[in-house]
Amino acid sequence: MSRINLIIKALITIILLALVFEGLQHTDDNEPVILSRPWDHSPITVYIDDTDVPEHYSPSYKDDVLDALNYWENGGNGQLGFQPEFQIVETDTADILIMWVDNLEKDAGSANGIAGFARPYIVNGQFERVDIVLETGNYEGYAWRQYGDTSMEDIAAHELGHALGLGHSDDRSDIMYPKYDHRDNLNPLLFNSTRYLLLALLIGAAIIITYHATGWLRYRNKRKKLEDDVFNDPEGENKNE
Repeated sequence: MSRINLIIKALITIILLALVFEGLQHTDDNEPVILSRPWDHSPITVYIDDTDVPEHYSPSYKDDVLDALNYWENGGNGQLGFQPEFQIVETDTADILIMWVDNLEKDAGSANGIAGFARPYIVNGQFERVDIVLETGNYEGYAWRQYGDTSMEDIAAHELGHALGLGHSDDRSDIMYPKYDHRDNLNPLLFNSTRYLLLALLIGAAIIITYHATGWLRYRNKRKKLEDDVFNDPEGENKNE
């Protein structure tokens, strides 16, 4: 059984080394003005810049933004006074421009801990356009860590809430609360590049564990039979008297 325990521990170590976990706190450096009707037209056009992207951008981040847009189109946190409708366009003259940098602190001079910001341009009390900048990760101590997809979706939804005229909330469960922990910690780039290796490791480990477990059972049964043959006669009398 000690060999099986060593195999299980080795497998756990491999998986922990292959996956990256991060804790994330999210704040904004600017809180947009709260507007009940920030846009004078519908649909609101959105350009997602997935072409001019930083080194650690994950292709899954665009889907995370699309999910965040759907969140608000389906009612969001219930605090909007209107029903937003978005239209994805392929021009950077859109109402909302969404882009990424690897780290806002390093690349944009933002305060430490900021995961994204929305910068509205207001004309006559309404939004003319909003630039949203999201980062792909942040530093924890001396280590830089990638944001997972759930984290990215939450960050995007928060900033889109600002682009829809919402300020911050005091409710920790609200998407507009300025600082909270995200649920997932899986690095999407690392997962995509190692998922087949992880699957192979899991299958291989399962085979090895099954082999050694059945081998141990065979050994135990063989030993029991040998003990019965050596120490007991057919009538059940002990031969070692």
